[in-house]
Amino acid sequence: MTLETTDEETPLLHANDYVEPQQKPVITGKTPLPWSQFSIILSLQVLEPMTSQVISPFAPQLIRSIGVTNGEEARVAIYVGILQSLFFATEALTTFHWSRLSDRVGRKPILLIGLTGISISMFSFGLSRTFWSVVLSRCLCGALNGNVVVMKSMIADITDSTNMSQAYAYIPFAWQAGIALGPLIGGLLASPTVQYPELFGRFKLLKAYPYFLPCGVIGTLALVWWCVTFFFLSESTQPTTSFARFLGLSKSERSTLRTMPPDSGLRSKMKPLPFRDLLVTRVIIATCAYAATALIEISFRAVQPVFYATPIEMGGLGLDASAIGIILAMLGILNGVLQLLFFVRLHDWLGGRNLYLFSVFSCFPMFALFPAISFAAKAQGLSYFVYLLVGLQLLAFVISYSAFGVVFMYINASAPNRASIGATNGLAQTVVSVIRAIGPAVANSAYSLSIEKQLLGGNMVYWLMAGMVCIAVGVGSTLPRRLWCE
Repeated sequence: MTLETTDEETPLLHANDYVEPQQKPVITGKTPLPWSQFSIILSLQVLEPMTSQVISPFAPQLIRSIGVTNGEEARVAIYVGILQSLFFATEALTTFHWSRLSDRVGRKPILLIGLTGISISMFSFGLSRTFWSVVLSRCLCGALNGNVVVMKSMIADITDSTNMSQAYAYIPFAWQAGIALGPLIGGLLASPTVQYPELFGRFKLLKAYPYFLPCGVIGTLALVWWCVTFFFLSESTQPTTSFARFLGLSKSERSTLRTMPPDSGLRSKMKPLPFRDLLVTRVIIATCAYAATALIEISFRAVQPVFYATPIEMGGLGLDASAIGIILAMLGILNGVLQLLFFVRLHDWLGGRNLYLFSVFSCFPMFALFPAISFAAKAQGLSYFVYLLVGLQLLAFVISYSAFGVVFMYINASAPNRASIGATNGLAQTVVSVIRAIGPAVANSAYSLSIEKQLLGGNMVYWLMAGMVCIAVGVGSTLPRRLWCE
């Protein structure tokens, strides 16, 4: 019997048909992060959530303005939920294929395609004046965008077990910076001829298309980052073929992509596994934990701006788009900074599974504060106490968000081999995209029904969300105390 030394480079499940594990020296100490490449990935992480969150402050007003609700205020939340779900529904149909393709042709070409899709779809969204044109724009963005999963795969490519937690401490910071900037841009630049008549009042285009300016800003940023990615980002994996050859445009096997130095001779001997070989127990457990966390997060984010925009007498806060954008921006800044400062320490102290469970448990008070805020607003109006409760709810959300950093580490560690990291992330992202497609529509529909029918005193939606937290706790309990690769 041959003894094998296991480290972060060794396949996590041995598939004899695909790879022969080789003995490698054990890494000691902490490997420095490759900042020249990691900083570009972080900047791309900032752009991604900006794309989805920029529409949050003005989505209710957009739905009202295109007349699809026929003036029925209670139906606004339903159509906002549909709009939010469309991106993830189309993403679910394509993300696994983009991730598998990135294992073959490299991560960089897929990132460039995604940035192109973001730019085109955002300009299209800003110029949309009917519900169906808005629908097509969001579907286009989701179908062409495989960047989220590819960036996760790139992080796994350029890190190891000694610096992975450090990398994932920065990812929430970058992601939340985008979540903060997106609503801020959307809230401050929507309807610019109304908000800033002396500055934009003479532009007929912005009068005819009041949401073009915030969407155009995001579309332009996507073009800028396309150039940055093309010229400065190195390929992080070893493609088995060039993208041109994959499309049938070239007969040469040689790839012109500039790549980072391979981390191991072993990787070149590995092959991406077929789909059925990805469906092992630990991949399923990590994917389910990710899906449960994403369901909670997307449901909260879907209901939150609608709750803020709902009139006080109907159970909300009656805030305008600008105020909603500022609150969502504050949430993003607070979340990013606190994750950066405390995630690594909490992970080292509690361990992966305990930090995940601690984060998920914080969702109970987060959802319970919705009816508390509504009750206080009805009794006192928009008082300091109401905003104190809103602040506590935002803090609970920040605590809950640590679950994402943990679950990303579990997903990468669950990959059957390193040549299938992209496919493993793609599988998990596909499932989560389905969840995120369903979540906003279900949550906002439940919110509308709760208000319209006064189910459980108008609080039925919050009980539904509490049930989601219970599911996440159950799934999180099945995670191992340590990553599978450790």
